Amino acid sequence: MIHLALQEKLQRAVLELMPEADVSSVLVRPCPEPKFGDYQTNALIGLAKRNRLNPRELAAKVVGQLDVTDYCEPVEIAGPGFLNFQLKTAALSDTLVSATRGEHLFYRTAAEPRTIIIDYSSPNVAKPMHVGHIRSTILGYALAKVFRLLGHKVATDNHIGDWGTQFGKLLVGWKEHLDKDALGQDALAEMERLYKLVNTACDGDETVLARAREELVKLQDGDAENLAIWHEMIDLSRHQFDEIYGRLGVEFDETLGESFYNDRLKGVVDDLVTQGIAEESEGAQVVFFNDHKSLKKHPAIVQKSDGAANYTTTDLATLEHRQDSWQPSEVIYVTDGRQQLHFQQLFELYNRWKPGHGMKLNHVWFGAILGEDGKPFKTRSGEIIRLSGLLDEAEQRAFDVVSEKNPNLPGEERHDIARVVGLGAIKYADLSGNRQSDYVFSWDTMLALVGNTAPYLLYAFTRIRSIFRKLGNESLTRPESFALGQAEELTLAKHLLHFGLVLEQVVDECRPNYLCNYLYELAGHFGSFYENCPVLQAEGEIRTQRLALCDLTGQVLKTGLETLGLETTDRM
Repeated sequence: MIHLALQEKLQRAVLELMPEADVSSVLVRPCPEPKFGDYQTNALIGLAKRNRLNPRELAAKVVGQLDVTDYCEPVEIAGPGFLNFQLKTAALSDTLVSATRGEHLFYRTAAEPRTIIIDYSSPNVAKPMHVGHIRSTILGYALAKVFRLLGHKVATDNHIGDWGTQFGKLLVGWKEHLDKDALGQDALAEMERLYKLVNTACDGDETVLARAREELVKLQDGDAENLAIWHEMIDLSRHQFDEIYGRLGVEFDETLGESFYNDRLKGVVDDLVTQGIAEESEGAQVVFFNDHKSLKKHPAIVQKSDGAANYTTTDLATLEHRQDSWQPSEVIYVTDGRQQLHFQQLFELYNRWKPGHGMKLNHVWFGAILGEDGKPFKTRSGEIIRLSGLLDEAEQRAFDVVSEKNPNLPGEERHDIARVVGLGAIKYADLSGNRQSDYVFSWDTMLALVGNTAPYLLYAFTRIRSIFRKLGNESLTRPESFALGQAEELTLAKHLLHFGLVLEQVVDECRPNYLCNYLYELAGHFGSFYENCPVLQAEGEIRTQRLALCDLTGQVLKTGLETLGLETTDRM
């Protein structure tokens, strides 16, 4: 890709002058103001200051060492030491031609692939998945797709909550209040009913609480009956989870729940005590962070006073297993922002326990979903919204819109389009904003055909597909060059070049909204091109070139949307 070629040449030029320099931050990026050029770097300013040099003088020397005549007009030095690069149309044309040959799609895979583990979704057994699970599920899956697109090895793990104190109450409910017919109709709803029933009873009756504790101890000790019930709860839960994941098109490489790590927990605590990391406090084993400013007032318990482990212990065992099994370069946890303290403690604790482990530990956190009243998104009666119901409503609302716009399409085709548009709208609304911000859930906004929405992008793709349907049996000819004589052609072509750069930014910061914004801008540039540059009405080489631009735009749109986890459709 051109920006990488420019960047590599620039870094080599800097090293010619400063062999000891760290050039990892000498980057070339799209120019924020197109009037100054297509690409720009400001890295020489910081490099000069760190080495007590005059930035403009360093910039002039670097330009003297820099040969980019194959790609650019003469490099311009601006301001205190910016370098501006203006692409030659011939270089842009060559990149487009190689893309039409299938040599690339404006990105290249990593020269040194990394191994990344992504932990996301993680629902609790015996509870229906609700709207709160959708952000982790969609964000985690999209990140996995982007990393894989760029050639990295990814292992995804759905760390389900399948162990803990709630199972004592569930076992009491199962044995004393189970409605088998209800279990057959909706297992998760029935298990949720049992839990609520027993949980309420425990608040008012110590004997019920005692029975729940007794059942939990029997489960933990391997009682055959309780283990059988527990396994059935897990199987029923996973079946319904998998139905939702199937609808969302989400997959996992592993589903290692909390119970998988039970046998490791005692060893983790013993190791922490032996190494002097954990110490006894009021009967519990606790890790204090006295030398860590932000955690000084937040010690972490790794074993409760009754001898039980907790989330922190399990997560430490999980990290150790991941390090031993995959030797990853990075482990990413995708959860809501309320767990920030937990992961700060976990990462600091693991660094003490396993110094030099070499993994980047990354908590990718996100904000809440709000209703249009600005409060947490719930039903009118104040209940948590079940995810299955939300997906049903998305498909129905999209079906109503599709039926209104295209009543003559066969019903089955309208239902299929509605599924793609409805589920895509939910996913895209979640991914298109800054993940750390709360966002307001609005059906009208996410299903709109204008603005930065899935329907708008999907419609842009269908417009491209309609062009090629009109060609009939006419074969697509590959152009030998691109003239790019109109401004809209040039703008669209240059935007296509940025696809790989945006993908790299997504994996660097774990922010899929960068890709959403890129695709939205791409659709806008295509719209301007389509309105101002006749395609099928053009003749000769210009027609061939414009058809090829349409095809490349369609490929990038489709690849980008599918990388975000959205399906595409040829008609809407």
